Amino acid sequence: MITRMRNGLVAIGVVAAVSATVVAQAVRPAFVAPGVMQGFMPALATASQTTGSNVPAKTASKAGWTPPRTAWGDPDLTGTYTSDDSIGIPFERPPQYAGRAVLSEDEFAARERANAEQLAKDRAERPESSFEEDAAANNAPRHWLERASKPSRATSLVVEPADGRIPPMTPEAQQRIAERRAARLAHGASDSYEYHSNYDRCISRGVTSSMLPAIYGNGTNIMQGPGYVVIRNEMIHEARVVPLDAHPHVGKNIRTYMGDPRGHWEGNTLVVESTNFADKTAIGGGAIPTDSLRLVERFTRTGADAIQYEFTVDDPRTYARPWKVALELRSRPGYEIYEYACHEGNYGLANMLSAARADERK
Repeated sequence: MITRMRNGLVAIGVVAAVSATVVAQAVRPAFVAPGVMQGFMPALATASQTTGSNVPAKTASKAGWTPPRTAWGDPDLTGTYTSDDSIGIPFERPPQYAGRAVLSEDEFAARERANAEQLAKDRAERPESSFEEDAAANNAPRHWLERASKPSRATSLVVEPADGRIPPMTPEAQQRIAERRAARLAHGASDSYEYHSNYDRCISRGVTSSMLPAIYGNGTNIMQGPGYVVIRNEMIHEARVVPLDAHPHVGKNIRTYMGDPRGHWEGNTLVVESTNFADKTAIGGGAIPTDSLRLVERFTRTGADAIQYEFTVDDPRTYARPWKVALELRSRPGYEIYEYACHEGNYGLANMLSAARADERK
């Protein structure tokens, strides 16, 4: 969870430490049809709610657990979830785990011990090392950070292809990346606000980065109403309104930072297909997408407190073939989303720029 105190991290500009290539969603509200939200918000109040529990998702499913339904008959995904249990899981599979999607018992025990040791350090009255020696403590107090409650057994977040590695990029994509890198290195990051990432500027982290775990702020809240689902991310305060009817995507000349989502149900699974991404949004492996990107997300409730989340990246102009990420989102008693008070133009970016000007005067 994010607290108001934690937002001080943004205010001093340390958010750059967890920088990712991200983009804004500012134009998206323009594409919500007039009157949609007026009719939608009262409907949200009627959505059936479920409460979290400590029942492991797999155990609940094996015991014949039946997913709940909303008052209008859709599978009920409502609730607040976190990806904390996948914190620290490599995005791509490291060589030592080649051919294995999950850890061995000994490896998993080691992961649990490391997590428990870190939790003990977080709760200690004093840090385990002095301020000068602890780079992490210089960035943020330990108690601001989030940890797994039930660490994942996965060896990587990428699950397809089977080797857990992102497929090779096309020659076109490699050229795009090289050109962007050359442009970035042609100036200093603080020569201008426009050279900072959209994360530094408190605009957005994009679709996939908003769902994947970071050092904190990993909450996702799902609300439902007849014909719509709202997916709200804690960092940086994204809210996607996903229509469930069959009307087509917006015109090809309309490109948005978070894409244009359309949803439908496949059994108990919510499938969200997004297209029309702007060329400012990094997806997964860090590549900027093209107008051919099709991002497909799948949300499946597997227990009273768990959702299996997957996304598949299909951009033939960027990757040799599609690839998929999978992880679990889990609710926790008392876990909720607080305001992430980070916005473009706040103190963080101004301080980074003014510090750079001060350095130049030395």
